[in-house]
Amino acid sequence: MARTTDSDLAPRELRVLVAVAEAGGFSAAADTLGLTQSAVSHSVRGSERKIGAVLFERGRTGARATPAGEKAVAHARRVLRLLDVLTAEARGAARSDAAEGPLRIAAFRSAALHLLPPVLRRLRARHPGIEPRVRIVREVGRGTAGEVAAGKADIAIATLGGSTPLPPGLVASRLIEEPYALVHATGHAAPRSLPLVDWAENCGSYTRDWWAAQDWIPRATVEAEDDGAVLSLVSGGHGMAIMPALSLVGAPDSVGITDLGPERPTRQIGYVTTSELAGSAAVRALVRELRATTAPHGVSLPSGGA
Repeated sequence: MARTTDSDLAPRELRVLVAVAEAGGFSAAADTLGLTQSAVSHSVRGSERKIGAVLFERGRTGARATPAGEKAVAHARRVLRLLDVLTAEARGAARSDAAEGPLRIAAFRSAALHLLPPVLRRLRARHPGIEPRVRIVREVGRGTAGEVAAGKADIAIATLGGSTPLPPGLVASRLIEEPYALVHATGHAAPRSLPLVDWAENCGSYTRDWWAAQDWIPRATVEAEDDGAVLSLVSGGHGMAIMPALSLVGAPDSVGITDLGPERPTRQIGYVTTSELAGSAAVRALVRELRATTAPHGVSLPSGGA
């Protein structure tokens, strides 16, 4: 049987590392954990000694994770989550129902609005012991997949197929391919002549080549914070937009949707989880409901049309 050594980090040490990173300092972390500041400092020094790297930069304003610290904290979150899953699944197995406990889900706005609700209804009906906890994350930079990599989410609804590879230890699978369409005020005679309304999450590496080839698309004159604001501005006649289908579910009658033709851009929507959690009962239950909901004819996406 494998034996622990003095170089192994205990769960309590992992919790201290996460608390310091999230609180931004030793004193605040001590308050969160109900410990003294000296106990937190001692724990961090011990973890740094075992790992052989400085994990936090100390300063008057608090503590900030070094690159080594960011890695350590991300793994600490994931290890602690696996310990929670171990307990939940062992208890569930004893009652012949292994799918129970919290399930942390990260999703970008349109997926949270239009894709997740029916999935969560089915999940709760079949597995009342699972407690979904959803965080809406902007799909820019590390996006929703970054939440999983950092140990802050168990599974993410994410855009796939971009030029940035998944972080190590993550697995992904496609659910739907989402087309883009030209969006404008209903009845406008020449929507391509309108100024462009855009938002930061809209154009990723999967659509960049298409955008670059369209000489009729001007630079954005309005940049909104999210796709809901874009739809509102377009509906009011303030411009046109190029938007993905999930953002157009339930669009008002004042918004016209025009197909961009056979060469229209698309993006892939799927899920991302860790290789360790992919086999957990709660994640597998959510994936089953995601696939059932997004199967052919399972999710209704606007197909476009003048």
